[in-house]
Amino acid sequence: MSTPVPVSEVVLREYGHAVSVPIGAATGRALAASGILQSATPDPVRSGHWLLRAGSRVGAVRTPNGLVVRIMPKTPVTRLFFLLGFSLDPARAWRDSREGTLDTGAYDDVVPALAHAVERQIDAALQRGVLQGYREVEESALVVRGRLREAEQIRRHFGRTPPVAIVYDAYTADTAENRILRTATEHLLRLPGVPGPVRRRLAHQRVRLADALPLVRGQELPHWQPSRLNTRYQPALRLAEAVLRGTSPEHRTGPDTLSMDGFLLDMNKLFEDFVTVALREALREHDLTACFQDPHHLDTAGRVRMRPDLVVRTGDGRTPLAVVDAKYKIEKADGYLNADLYQAFAYATVLGLSEAHLVYAAGRQPDRFHEVRGTTTGPGGRGVRLYQHSLDLSCEPVELLAAFRGIAGRLAGTTSHAQTVPHSQS
Repeated sequence: MSTPVPVSEVVLREYGHAVSVPIGAATGRALAASGILQSATPDPVRSGHWLLRAGSRVGAVRTPNGLVVRIMPKTPVTRLFFLLGFSLDPARAWRDSREGTLDTGAYDDVVPALAHAVERQIDAALQRGVLQGYREVEESALVVRGRLREAEQIRRHFGRTPPVAIVYDAYTADTAENRILRTATEHLLRLPGVPGPVRRRLAHQRVRLADALPLVRGQELPHWQPSRLNTRYQPALRLAEAVLRGTSPEHRTGPDTLSMDGFLLDMNKLFEDFVTVALREALREHDLTACFQDPHHLDTAGRVRMRPDLVVRTGDGRTPLAVVDAKYKIEKADGYLNADLYQAFAYATVLGLSEAHLVYAAGRQPDRFHEVRGTTTGPGGRGVRLYQHSLDLSCEPVELLAAFRGIAGRLAGTTSHAQTVPHSQS
């Protein structure tokens, strides 16, 4: 039996069926250990093949031996980047919701669309020139400039001069903002699948940012403070940081370390960010506060931790009014996801609420609620209600945001669903 020839590229679909791929055992084990895929196991039927199945991450990575793994999203790329743009800059996205916020060109794959969007944002940021600013510099020099670092002078040079240890503020383009943009540009140039025209434009932006030093891989991103001076940079900076945080740097594979170049978006996290940010913005119309990942404990001993995605509180932030959890999944055929309902009920119980809400990325009905047996309280005789809301991510941005306004109205208690949505008793 002949040995199968390993492929150089494999295309998977988000949460799709497993694909049997001829790859080397070392590459298969590395992918299995990396966490990039939902599963990677040897094919029990075909020798020399591995069964690869994608999970919630979409994008592309290249392994050291040259294998490119592309994971296509279920959500249209233009809508996916609207979710990303809104999560990063909701004020601008809310204002421009009819057109979306990120220019992804005509590309329907994640990496080409991302590279195009980042390059366009950087180009817009640099239209009035490269931003410069003051940065504190510490060095040894033959002449005194700025302030003498006395302790350093004594420790390193034993009081001799020159050279002298000095510190001064330099007016330079080597700022945190420009470093982030340059590093994101260089990372995109290494990604597999960036189209030639986009690659050439990215190379041009790298030249424009040449006076800024690139960041060291694996280190924390430098802090930058939003201000009037860097307003034109802010959309590009937010997207560039998303690029750098979405890279797949080093993945442990046993005693060795496998380094992969790529970009991956976790759709679970992206959907959660989008839902919580969109609800926070919509709730502001009702003068309510939204707390993300609000920490609580299920038990009185404080051993079992709980972190609902979003807790709605009064304007002063003290009293909880509602709790929300985002679920990037599709309902089962019978419409019920029991584990989600149990989780929502636990949140409502701990917070002392009469209702909890689940927001899904897809569903067969836009809204429904379940009234829990044995929880009837108050003169109205109403039990705890668990609401399920479903979004259609393929619809236009303005429709998506309108749906969040409706959910926010329900959370604020200004909209009654009791007569309009199907319900059941659980």
